[in-house]
Amino acid sequence: MVLKTFGWSFAVTALGLVAAVFYGGWTAFGVVAILSVLEISLSFDNAVVNAGILKKMNAFWQKIFLTIGILIAVFGMRLIFPVVIVAVSASLGPIEAVDLALTDKDRYQELVTDAHPSIAAFGGMFLLMIFLDFIFEDRDIKWLGWLERPLAKLGKVDMLSVCIALVVLLVSAITFGAHAHQHGGTHADKAETVLLSGIAGLITYLVVGGLSSFFEDKLEEEEEREHEAEEKAEREGKPKSAVKLAGKAAFFMFLYLEVLDASFSFDGVIGAFAITNDIVLMALGLGIGAMYVRSLTVYLVRQGTLDDYVYLEHGAHYAIGALSVILLVTIQHEINEIVTGLIGVVLIGASFWSSVRRNRALAATDGDQEKTEVSSGV
Repeated sequence: MVLKTFGWSFAVTALGLVAAVFYGGWTAFGVVAILSVLEISLSFDNAVVNAGILKKMNAFWQKIFLTIGILIAVFGMRLIFPVVIVAVSASLGPIEAVDLALTDKDRYQELVTDAHPSIAAFGGMFLLMIFLDFIFEDRDIKWLGWLERPLAKLGKVDMLSVCIALVVLLVSAITFGAHAHQHGGTHADKAETVLLSGIAGLITYLVVGGLSSFFEDKLEEEEEREHEAEEKAEREGKPKSAVKLAGKAAFFMFLYLEVLDASFSFDGVIGAFAITNDIVLMALGLGIGAMYVRSLTVYLVRQGTLDDYVYLEHGAHYAIGALSVILLVTIQHEINEIVTGLIGVVLIGASFWSSVRRNRALAATDGDQEKTEVSSGV
């Protein structure tokens, strides 16, 4: 099971490390290995959240996620995305941006760093909306009940998460502009860019998330009607409309997953520049890490881990909330990537341990109940 799920990841790791040795010797090998670990540690919460969405999709769309999806994740976000950032921020053509990435790595890094505020605003807002919509929903299972109960009551207010996200964005943009102006920085005129990027992140979440939810609801309604029809009538064929709706629902959930992965990868791509400014080594290292995140997602789905450890999804969403805040803070303050990775690992670890304790308590309760029934002769 492990080999079947992680086989491609192992193969890509071997190929990537060999390619690194041929490209830049053992130093490059070490850099790629470090980048791989960085990406996995920063994106473990991504895998848990992805698994919660992927388990709703059939085997076909799971394969699409692992094939086309991984091409988008590795080549799109880890190789093309940094080049696009430079091309847009420096008003260069794609070929010029690639040439710059390969020939003038210091200037390339400088341009990507310069574009970081707008990237952080987009990703931070997208992830913040995911966290807020999760925390404001009333759920049967609550991890931190003392916090989640009152927040679930607040969540009954319409559009509360959007209002809070916009307030956070406005504060971030104003403080960023004031800070840059006070210190005479080069970003003094970019507060507007941060604001626009954040709004773009919010709109992206609302459009993609709204469409996926809409088609998912339509699919559930169609399945319910079909089930009722089968109970009343004899054996009937499945309507074509249900198949189409399933396709649309799966497509938009897939699209949502890709945007989600893109938002998660922002901190990894930016953080990678703390280790190297070589675009080839960056793509190799982050690409290997992205493969493991994808394989881990599928593993969690097939093993039913989220059903067995019910608080894992909560921990992952709290980690998303922390990451969104970190991204927004990094608009004007630098935060070490180790801190970012550790926060996610600690929150998910805590939720996993809470799930284990819950399962033990339930098993003990069931055991006591069985003993009571036996002793009473039931």
